[in-house]
Amino acid sequence: MAIAGALHAGSRILLPIRRSPSSSAPWSHVRAHLHSSKPSSAPLPPTPPPPPPPCSPALSSRFIPAFAPTTRRSGSIGSGVVAWYLGSIEARPVLTKSITAAAIFTVADLTSQMITLPPEESLDLTRTLRMASYGMLLSGPSLHFWFNFLSKAVPKKDLLNTFKKMFLGQAVYGPIINCVFFSYNAGLQGETIPEIIARLKRDIIPTIKSGLIYWPFCDFITFKFIPVHLQPLVSNSFSFLWTIYITYMASLKKPEIEGSQAHSNIRMTSV
Repeated sequence: MAIAGALHAGSRILLPIRRSPSSSAPWSHVRAHLHSSKPSSAPLPPTPPPPPPPCSPALSSRFIPAFAPTTRRSGSIGSGVVAWYLGSIEARPVLTKSITAAAIFTVADLTSQMITLPPEESLDLTRTLRMASYGMLLSGPSLHFWFNFLSKAVPKKDLLNTFKKMFLGQAVYGPIINCVFFSYNAGLQGETIPEIIARLKRDIIPTIKSGLIYWPFCDFITFKFIPVHLQPLVSNSFSFLWTIYITYMASLKKPEIEGSQAHSNIRMTSV
């Protein structure tokens, strides 16, 4: 009869031999240690490059301010001037546009005199002052109100309405402002009303014809692509070349009046 928990072999009873679960622990520990002590086949990370040598304060003070802040400063100045001008147009539109027109008429008249006057004659600063006063008192304010009127009367910017604005400019504003210009300039020179009328008869038709050649293209760009509050500025910019022409026309000698010419002829025949 076998004894529980033992092995029977012949006449001897063999006790069961049990392997301790911890007997393999030392060997596993040794194997783990050997594996961990082997050199790893993975490549080592690259050594970071040494940091660059610090720049001396003398060099940094010599080179960095000479280049880096310059573009920022010039860009900020340009954007600051534009922002200041746009703010002035919003705050004081009539005054800003009048001063702008006066400046453009001043430069245009000086350019016209340099082109047309002979070298031995000096610049007529009184004439330039007349042109500047016209830009300040008449051209700048009239353009402001005219463009505001057109933006309300013809508010759309499509092609048809742009041509409507161009037509109104050439048919209404152009002839009126040209008559005002010649009359204003002649009156400041001391011409009488008959002399001013004679000047208008002589000069206004050629001026209107020249305007029909020059202004339609300028008006198309102005009315089609430019906001209303900047249209007087753009129109005055286009009027630079035009002002060179009309200041030359205004500087022509006053025409002879028919009555005075007939009177002088009678005197000559009587003598």
